[in-house]
Amino acid sequence: MTYREGGDYKQLAHDFIKDMYAYDNSEVLFKPTLASKKMFRGDLEGAVSYFVAGNDKYPEDNGFAIGPWADLEFENAGYIVEDNIGIVMGNKHLTQTNGNKVVANYTMGFKPNANGELQIVLHHSSLPNTPV
Repeated sequence: MTYREGGDYKQLAHDFIKDMYAYDNSEVLFKPTLASKKMFRGDLEGAVSYFVAGNDKYPEDNGFAIGPWADLEFENAGYIVEDNIGIVMGNKHLTQTNGNKVVANYTMGFKPNANGELQIVLHHSSLPNTPV
């Protein structure tokens, strides 16, 4: 069950991130969209905190994954596949439950683990630059 259904969303997020990100077998470079004080999350604990909040080590985290999101679309600008690493970048378009739209830029890198399953080793996300 998810956050909105009152389920154990923190455990669900922990298990999902542990499965999808390569923290167990590789260095992971993760720069979350809205992190400003602890901008880089090099371990599973920091990644989970960003997505679901509730960790005193990361008081700025509000739980990006439990935000008011209704839809998500990826618009890839390009990708590179070299040896056993794949990298993709582009824009992600998020729609909130009230209809407001948010655009963020992303770059993600994937590498197979020992079982041949792709895992994330690079995740950079930021809001687009707004000229002054």
